[in-house]
Amino acid sequence: MAKRRLTLKLRLPAYITPRNLWRAQIHAVATQQARLRGVSYTEEDCLQVDVRLYLDGPAIFMHDVDNRLKDILDALQGRAGGPKSTRKLKAIIPNDSQVFCVTVEKLPAPWQSHGLGHVRVTKYVPSIKDNR
Repeated sequence: MAKRRLTLKLRLPAYITPRNLWRAQIHAVATQQARLRGVSYTEEDCLQVDVRLYLDGPAIFMHDVDNRLKDILDALQGRAGGPKSTRKLKAIIPNDSQVFCVTVEKLPAPWQSHGLGHVRVTKYVPSIKDNR
Protein backbone atom coordinates (compact mmCIF):
# COMPACT_ATOMS: atom_id res chain seq x y z
CA MET A 1 0.00 0.00 0.00
CA ALA A 2 1.34 3.44 -0.93
CA LYS A 3 2.28 5.84 1.82
CA ARG A 4 -0.02 8.79 2.33
CA ARG A 5 1.53 12.13 1.48
CA LEU A 6 1.54 14.51 4.44
CA THR A 7 3.51 17.49 3.13
CA LEU A 8 1.45 20.34 1.73
CA LYS A 9 3.20 23.44 0.37
CA LEU A 10 1.39 26.46 -0.96
CA ARG A 11 1.96 30.08 -1.85
CA LEU A 12 0.00 32.28 0.48
CA PRO A 13 -2.14 34.89 -1.30
CA ALA A 14 -1.46 38.51 -0.37
CA TYR A 15 -3.58 39.61 2.58
CA ILE A 16 -6.88 41.28 1.71
CA THR A 17 -9.88 42.47 3.66
CA PRO A 18 -12.33 41.32 4.70
CA ARG A 19 -10.36 38.54 6.32
CA ASN A 20 -12.97 35.88 5.47
CA LEU A 21 -12.34 36.57 1.79
CA TRP A 22 -8.61 36.02 2.40
CA ARG A 23 -9.44 32.76 4.21
CA ALA A 24 -11.50 31.61 1.22
CA GLN A 25 -8.58 32.39 -1.12
CA ILE A 26 -6.16 30.45 1.09
CA HIS A 27 -8.59 27.53 1.20
CA ALA A 28 -8.91 27.50 -2.61
CA VAL A 29 -5.14 27.45 -3.12
CA ALA A 30 -4.62 24.81 -0.40
CA THR A 31 -7.37 22.60 -1.83
CA GLN A 32 -5.85 22.81 -5.30
CA GLN A 33 -2.34 21.99 -4.03
CA ALA A 34 -3.57 19.10 -1.85
CA ARG A 35 -5.41 17.62 -4.84
CA LEU A 36 -2.43 18.05 -7.19
CA ARG A 37 0.01 16.46 -4.74
CA GLY A 38 -2.32 13.79 -3.37
CA VAL A 39 -2.07 15.12 0.19
CA SER A 40 -4.71 14.20 2.75
CA TYR A 41 -4.97 14.36 6.52
CA THR A 42 -6.94 12.29 9.02
CA GLU A 43 -8.02 13.22 12.53
CA GLU A 44 -5.17 11.10 13.92
CA ASP A 45 -2.37 13.01 12.18
CA CYS A 46 -0.12 15.21 14.31
CA LEU A 47 0.97 18.21 12.24
CA GLN A 48 3.43 21.06 12.07
CA VAL A 49 2.67 24.32 10.23
CA ASP A 50 5.33 26.75 9.04
CA VAL A 51 4.26 30.17 7.76
CA ARG A 52 6.22 32.95 6.11
CA LEU A 53 4.20 36.16 5.69
CA TYR A 54 5.49 38.76 3.26
CA LEU A 55 4.24 42.25 4.08
CA ASP A 56 5.34 45.60 2.71
CA GLY A 57 5.52 49.10 4.13
CA PRO A 58 3.38 49.87 7.17
CA ALA A 59 1.54 46.53 6.83
CA ILE A 60 4.48 44.72 8.42
CA PHE A 61 3.84 46.65 11.65
CA MET A 62 0.03 46.56 11.49
CA HIS A 63 -0.45 42.80 11.20
CA ASP A 64 -0.09 40.60 14.28
CA VAL A 65 1.28 37.16 13.47
CA ASP A 66 -1.21 35.47 15.83
CA ASN A 67 -4.19 36.94 13.95
CA ARG A 68 -2.83 35.95 10.53
CA LEU A 69 -2.01 32.46 11.83
CA LYS A 70 -5.60 32.10 13.07
CA ASP A 71 -6.85 33.07 9.61
CA ILE A 72 -4.59 30.48 7.96
CA LEU A 73 -5.51 27.67 10.35
CA ASP A 74 -9.22 28.48 10.01
CA ALA A 75 -8.88 28.42 6.22
CA LEU A 76 -7.21 25.00 6.37
CA GLN A 77 -10.13 23.78 8.49
CA GLY A 78 -12.63 25.07 5.92
CA ARG A 79 -13.78 28.00 8.05
CA ALA A 80 -14.27 31.25 6.18
CA GLY A 81 -17.21 32.87 7.93
CA GLY A 82 -20.60 31.84 9.21
CA PRO A 83 -21.42 29.77 12.29
CA LYS A 84 -18.81 27.32 13.56
CA SER A 85 -21.37 24.52 13.48
CA THR A 86 -21.72 24.83 9.69
CA ARG A 87 -18.81 24.59 7.27
CA LYS A 88 -19.33 25.75 3.72
CA LEU A 89 -15.85 24.61 2.68
CA LYS A 90 -14.33 21.14 2.92
CA ALA A 91 -11.68 20.86 5.64
CA ILE A 92 -8.13 20.14 4.55
CA ILE A 93 -7.01 19.69 8.17
CA PRO A 94 -9.88 18.17 10.16
CA ASN A 95 -9.07 20.17 13.33
CA ASP A 96 -6.36 22.65 14.25
CA SER A 97 -5.96 20.84 17.59
CA GLN A 98 -3.86 18.43 15.48
CA VAL A 99 -1.22 21.13 15.04
CA PHE A 100 1.52 20.51 17.59
CA CYS A 101 4.15 22.94 16.33
CA VAL A 102 3.94 26.27 14.50
CA THR A 103 6.50 28.73 13.21
CA VAL A 104 5.45 32.11 11.86
CA GLU A 105 7.66 34.81 10.39
CA LYS A 106 6.71 38.15 8.93
CA LEU A 107 9.21 39.73 6.60
CA PRO A 108 9.40 42.43 3.96
CA ALA A 109 8.51 40.87 0.63
CA PRO A 110 11.51 40.00 -1.53
CA TRP A 111 11.05 41.16 -5.13
CA GLN A 112 10.75 37.62 -6.51
CA SER A 113 7.90 36.70 -4.11
CA HIS A 114 5.38 39.06 -5.74
CA GLY A 115 4.03 39.55 -2.19
CA LEU A 116 3.05 35.89 -1.87
CA GLY A 117 4.04 34.15 1.37
CA HIS A 118 4.51 30.46 2.06
CA VAL A 119 2.67 27.83 4.09
CA ARG A 120 4.00 24.33 4.67
CA VAL A 121 2.10 21.63 6.55
CA THR A 122 4.07 18.52 7.49
CA LYS A 123 3.89 15.56 9.83
CA TYR A 124 4.95 16.64 13.32
CA VAL A 125 8.11 14.95 14.59
CA PRO A 126 8.97 15.85 18.21
CA SER A 127 12.46 17.32 18.54
CA ILE A 128 12.90 16.04 22.11
CA LYS A 129 12.43 12.41 23.04
CA ASP A 130 10.16 11.79 26.00
CA ASN A 131 11.83 9.24 28.29
CA ARG A 132 8.97 8.39 30.61
